[in-house]
Amino acid sequence: MGVLASYATFVAYLKIALLSAGVVLALVCALDWAVRTRRISPFSGVARFFRTRVDPLMAPVERVIVRSGGVPTAAPWWSLVALALFGILLLSLLQFAYGILSQAMFAVAAPSTIGITLASWAFGILRLALLVRVISSWLPISPSSRWIRWSYVLTNWMIAPLQRVIPRIGMIDITPIVAWILLNVIQGVFGIP
Repeated sequence: MGVLASYATFVAYLKIALLSAGVVLALVCALDWAVRTRRISPFSGVARFFRTRVDPLMAPVERVIVRSGGVPTAAPWWSLVALALFGILLLSLLQFAYGILSQAMFAVAAPSTIGITLASWAFGILRLALLVRVISSWLPISPSSRWIRWSYVLTNWMIAPLQRVIPRIGMIDITPIVAWILLNVIQGVFGIP
């Protein structure tokens, strides 16, 4: 169990580092926004520093924003949003990996629970596939894309019969929600954690 404790410690330090980076980036973004919107004199030393050091780092974000029809002065705030989303995603993936690692260590310690552990992982993968399928349906991504196709392959056996029975509510397809609920019910009936 020393591995799990050191992993948890690593995640705790990473949370602190991400929070510190977020606070620093928020301060930098606020100052850069003030320079870009001329709330700070464009001839001050702070403005010159930001134009030479920070604006080149914001240039890729600014290009994406301008291509999407936004204003360049929003680049600092979108950078902050990107860091927040990256941090949330990274910590979620690390928590997911922690759960898998702890289940694997438990299954190795008690070999009689390997079947239950594998069933729990299967339900987790199906839920992840449903989530990816739903989120990808909101974006302009083809279901046959190599990054998304696996989620459709794993969930079509559940979704297709439900779509024949459950009508759409306007433009909204609620069958993934029903499939998610059914997965939870089945997992609860069989007592799989």
